[in-house]
Amino acid sequence: MRGRMRVRIAAIVTLLLTAFASSAVFADEPCLKMVFGRYCLGGDVGPLLQVVPPPLVRQEQDASLALVFADAPDRLYVLAFNGKVYKVVRAFGVSTQLRYEETYAALRDIYGPGEDRSRFAPDATTPGRRLVAIRRGEGVAMHVWTPSPTWRIELSWTREMGLSLAYVATELSAARAAQIDRGL
Repeated sequence: MRGRMRVRIAAIVTLLLTAFASSAVFADEPCLKMVFGRYCLGGDVGPLLQVVPPPLVRQEQDASLALVFADAPDRLYVLAFNGKVYKVVRAFGVSTQLRYEETYAALRDIYGPGEDRSRFAPDATTPGRRLVAIRRGEGVAMHVWTPSPTWRIELSWTREMGLSLAYVATELSAARAAQIDRGL
């Protein structure tokens, strides 16, 4: 009986120490938003380099890093700058008007109407014409929400990415853009 009690106490102490150590490791972690339940926007990209299974693609250039993960049928892109995650993008495997409208409606219900930043030619006034413009690369459907000054959400439909949902760390994204503008 005493042996079991000691084992239980040792197990509890071990769990508490493990939890405390884990919280100390992440105490300095500035997670602006947990995205898709597993990506810490604004956090350190290091832990993502050790996940199993590993990313499908890992591409580095200077201080920038891009990781691509499969999330069937979608793709998840995690972009980092100076070791911090500045953007997480879900590229939907199926891009349809219905999927766009459903995703927009879900985001609108949570965050409000957002800001329409779509770009289309003046004659692309119907959903059908806009779809044709997107497929030709002559138009972009985009809505942006800014629920926090530190991060934003972008729902977009482009020829290159198809339908995608992105979470962007505002300051990190601006720092990366400034580096690119300087030619570094």
